[in-house]
Amino acid sequence: MPPKQADQKEIAFYYPGPVWHTSDWIKTLILFFDGVAMVVPDYMKGKLEHEDPSTAIPLQQKGLLYILEPEKIVDKKATEQLGKALGEIINSGALDKLPKDIRYHEISYSRVGGYGDQKIARDLLGKLEARGLAKNSEDGVSIPMHPTVRYLILVLLAQILRPYGSELGAELSPATDRPEIVQSLQELLSLPDVPSSGHVVALDLETVAVDLRLVPMDEVLDFRNQHFREHRAYVRSIRKFARELSKLPQKEKEDELESRQKELQDMANNLKRIGRKAWKRPASFGLGMAGAFWKLAAHDYMGALLSASAAVIGSRTKEKLDTGAYSYLFSASSRFRY
Repeated sequence: MPPKQADQKEIAFYYPGPVWHTSDWIKTLILFFDGVAMVVPDYMKGKLEHEDPSTAIPLQQKGLLYILEPEKIVDKKATEQLGKALGEIINSGALDKLPKDIRYHEISYSRVGGYGDQKIARDLLGKLEARGLAKNSEDGVSIPMHPTVRYLILVLLAQILRPYGSELGAELSPATDRPEIVQSLQELLSLPDVPSSGHVVALDLETVAVDLRLVPMDEVLDFRNQHFREHRAYVRSIRKFARELSKLPQKEKEDELESRQKELQDMANNLKRIGRKAWKRPASFGLGMAGAFWKLAAHDYMGALLSASAAVIGSRTKEKLDTGAYSYLFSASSRFRY
């Protein structure tokens, strides 16, 4: 009998920024995944280690931190996908009513595809500038952009770049601690022309672990070695549940959600018991998911775009494949305490 293949690694693909927004909460997130990946532009290289060395450096030393360079991975193919997807949203007029009297946020030129295909990137930026949604670069490496549009780009990239996980021998699973980003994903998936419309699933944040911000990293990694299996099983169950739930008719979802929620809560309670026993403190770290899964058919462009594995073949085959877009949401806050 051939040896059983090991489970594929699952790496948390953190977005939106090149530096995690909640700093040491990554210590708790790493309990659930085989690593954390970040997209860091070249001009920000080293910023992560400088701003949070106590977390970033130990993760690097253990091979648990993956720095992805947008100058390389946002290549021609990724830029084409981004340009087509965002171009269709721009042309639909969905962004025309966004307020302009707010502070614009920078996004690196490399993440808009400037190194993948300059013409597509410039055309895309030109459309946004014409609508007052982007401005001329002030530093030559970043673009001031309307925050909603920036979020849309980062949401799209988190899905478009998922196939790069094969280069790491893993699956890249988008994860964010910014609820407004997940809202952008839900709104994107709910657009009328998206085949997932009506099938978007949002699983609320469930308290599952202790916030380990103040725990030394070596203790966190030791705890992870002991209890990684239970934590990984939980995040995979969330995704499996979301996938199954999204395929049900709307009228059946509530009953299934109620029956399956208990299963997830039992797993969460077990994780909380493990955390309380080890750290002598209440659980305050929550995990949830937003996403949609559907059958990918011929000419299903958005499905192909957002698929981790079928982005190419979706436009060339009539074979139906399971596809989807999702994002893990995590947070550590006093509102989860009990």
